[in-house]
Amino acid sequence: MSNNSNLTVKQERDARRAEKVAKLKDQQKKEKRNRFIIIGVSILAILAILATVVLVIVQQANKPDPAAITVDGVETWTLEAGNHVDAAAGVDPANPPTVDYEADYGMNPPAGGNHWAGWLNCGIYTEVQQNERAVHALEHGAIWVTYDPAVLSEEEISTLQNSVPSTYMIVSPYPDLPTPVVASAWGYQVQLDGVDDPRLAEFITKYKENPDGPEYGAACTGAIDGPGKIS
Repeated sequence: MSNNSNLTVKQERDARRAEKVAKLKDQQKKEKRNRFIIIGVSILAILAILATVVLVIVQQANKPDPAAITVDGVETWTLEAGNHVDAAAGVDPANPPTVDYEADYGMNPPAGGNHWAGWLNCGIYTEVQQNERAVHALEHGAIWVTYDPAVLSEEEISTLQNSVPSTYMIVSPYPDLPTPVVASAWGYQVQLDGVDDPRLAEFITKYKENPDGPEYGAACTGAIDGPGKIS
């Protein structure tokens, strides 16, 4: 029964109907507003996806063609796939044989050849690395950037470490280099005047993950972390 005794039964019924209609209209407004919000969010998401696709397309279009890059001063070697000298019959795995890359291939530091079965994981290192492990990483398509710690300042070393890509790269000290910095890929090497030598970026762009490597595309992780790895 109505709390307002002055309303007739019809008036009460009309009031209840009006209240229901008002609630229905409010609900419809909320649903319409929610639909607009969902549509707006969906449009923004689609626009974001399209922007990302366009950005990737533009980046790919502007990406230098490695084949068109010429790096001055690059020395090259024609190399077969390297043998695992530590896996030969009769070899003591606790004392694997090393490779004299300078005598056998005319390389210092090495840019390919025979090596050990366990490759050096790519990354930034503050200590000297085993040649035979780094060479195996080169076989997988990595670039090995070596620097003479007696020639470069700490600031220059930090600049070098921060200037290289995050994948398929090894950076490590290598005493008594012929130049302050040497960059090596499988079968390719360039001697650089310093960390600001523009040929370093050119070399990396041209030879990183180069299909000339016998095991191009193989992992540069999941094997051996050498001493002094910082990233």
